[in-house]
Amino acid sequence: MTDPAARADTAALAAALDARDPLAAHTSAFVRGGDVVSYLDGNSLGRPLADLPERFAGFVGEDWGSRLIRSWDEQWMRRPYDLGDRIGALVGAAAGQCFVGDSTTVLLYKLVRAAVDAPWMRADERRREIVIDDDNFPTDRFIVEGIAAERGMTIRWIETDPAGGVTLDQVREAVGERTALVLLSHVAYRSGFLADLAGITAAAHEAGALVLWDLCHSAGVIPTELDACGVDLAVGCTYKYLNGGPGSPAFGYVAERLQGELAQPIQGWMGAADVFGMERSYRAAPDLRRFVSGTPPVLATVALEAMVELIERVGMPAVRAKSVALTDFAEAALQQHVLGERPGADTPAVLASPPAGPHRGSHLTVTHPSFAAVNARLWQRGVIPDFRAPDGIRIGLSPLSTTFAEVELGIAALGHELRQAQRVATRSEARPAG
Repeated sequence: MTDPAARADTAALAAALDARDPLAAHTSAFVRGGDVVSYLDGNSLGRPLADLPERFAGFVGEDWGSRLIRSWDEQWMRRPYDLGDRIGALVGAAAGQCFVGDSTTVLLYKLVRAAVDAPWMRADERRREIVIDDDNFPTDRFIVEGIAAERGMTIRWIETDPAGGVTLDQVREAVGERTALVLLSHVAYRSGFLADLAGITAAAHEAGALVLWDLCHSAGVIPTELDACGVDLAVGCTYKYLNGGPGSPAFGYVAERLQGELAQPIQGWMGAADVFGMERSYRAAPDLRRFVSGTPPVLATVALEAMVELIERVGMPAVRAKSVALTDFAEAALQQHVLGERPGADTPAVLASPPAGPHRGSHLTVTHPSFAAVNARLWQRGVIPDFRAPDGIRIGLSPLSTTFAEVELGIAALGHELRQAQRVATRSEARPAG
């Protein structure tokens, strides 16, 4: 069992933090219920907003049910770009550079191909290399492997510590006259390491390369200045901190200066210069529209729009401030209940994330060999973090829907289940053979 005095200390601190949290009232705007007592996986799937049934009813009854196909002309054709502009404002992009549509994987494919096939890259026989780190999310790595094979390119892998992330010095060492594209995650999916977006972008540009940032673990929770940092391309998902729901469409960013120069590989009717011209051959739209392929997933954007509205009201600086407070508190609770040497422990749990400071995003990872089984038992008792192979439990903290009290409850439960697992392992080792 957790030391009652220690539990009282962290519970009291959580209560005090909730009492003075300026965003506390917003936690009630999300669906809460069922058997979940502590939700620590907002970096995988955000909670739904409680007013979604009303929003969907309005959409079905009016936009779809009453206006029917007229809604395409009235609003839906513009929806990928209008909602894209609003998401763009959250990541520091001026209007006309972000669009919503497709999955993260499809958008990564489109924009990686567009970058490596840029006319000036194809004209330079040296620029046949893509730089990416070896601990990036599987989709990013798999896409790069496939495109490198398609285009006869090579990959330069940056070797990273899974508990850290890609540093500016590593990028400077990796890029050069052969580099066509650098693809990195703004926040590492495993450790939560927050990369130096401005410095790395500048270093890649100095080498003559383009940069594509994966914003999946930062969009909606980390203030980002894409335009100010000179970013070329970016892709982000919307079902994590943007709470768009399972499978909600991703968003893409293409800097205005590149839109007329790059050609994406999936040529669909929505990216044509004249969408309803029904022409015999494809002519790309001259602007951002050329990066859209098929019919926009309009219904799938209803929940996303609701969360964007909430973040607009709260403001990204306030969201980030609570994210920092949550991760700082989570680390303190982990130190109290989970980390370090303990009597009878076989192997101590380890914090595999950056320390508090400028290189930490909105989730923490703790590692221990027993955590696959521990995570399964936590789910059974309504405590929901997530497990990442081989041995990590991630504590994902979505600021607008997460209370300090549920973080404390969940981490205390994690400590209890870890000690249970350690006691079972100790008894098994002590049992005589035969």
